[in-house]
This record gives sequence, C-alpha cells and structure tokens, in this order.
Amino acid sequence: MVEFDDIRQLVGELLQLGDRVRKWGSDTPLMGGIPEFDSMAVIALIQALEERFHIQIADDEVSAETFETLGTVYEFVQDKIAAGV
Repeated sequence: MVEFDDIRQLVGELLQLGDRVRKWGSDTPLMGGIPEFDSMAVIALIQALEERFHIQIADDEVSAETFETLGTVYEFVQDKIAAGV
C-alpha cells in the first residue's frame, strides 16, 4: 500500500527540493505550481512511480489532470495499485 508521504518524498527527491516538501499537502499544485515540475520531471516521475510501486503507466493515462496536484498523483497511484497493474 502506498502512503501519501511516499509520493511527497518521491517528488521531493526527484526535484531535489529538500525540506520544502514537508509542508506540501494533497492540494499542492505540481503542474504550473512548481517551476521545477516541467515535462522532463513528469517523465522522470512516471518512471520512478513505475519502479518504486511496480505499476505500469500507459501513455494514454498521462494527462495534465493526473499530475495537477500531489493529491491527484497519489490517487492515481493508489488506483493503479488497487487494479493490480
């Protein structure tokens, strides 16, 4: 099972944000809200999510809505794990 803190920590590690992520909640915007979170960061996050949580993310599942906030990423990963894919 994935915890919200797992997603928050992973994003912080990928973007090298240090302690800034401790204050982040589920409504923290990623796309358009964090300068470091660009298209390359999305690709890196997808790869990291697949590796860490043993899920597969299809190209058609990648959308701006999925990566809009930290909470939407967390919900997406939970759904993928629950579906077993």
